[in-house]
Amino acid sequence: MTEARSAAAPPASTTGVSGTSDLPFEKALEQLEEIVRRLERGDVPLDESVAIYERGERLKQHCEMLLKRAEARIQKITLGPDGRPESVAPLDVA
Repeated sequence: MTEARSAAAPPASTTGVSGTSDLPFEKALEQLEEIVRRLERGDVPLDESVAIYERGERLKQHCEMLLKRAEARIQKITLGPDGRPESVAPLDVA
């Protein structure tokens, strides 16, 4: 196992069931970007390519979930006729 491989795809036993559950967004995105770079280079053996691609899929799903959670927490401030903040409402991201 190479050092880059271990950085991009740590064993599931050390990172939770899916290997992503405890990763903060920035770390998950960093690992996903490293996987993309390695796959784009094309110098990874087939078996390893499949394994890191699957890891990349899990990281992508994890990042999407974290972004959705963050969006749900964002609120927009509604202003009254005088321009002053009146209330808050969920941000409409649709």
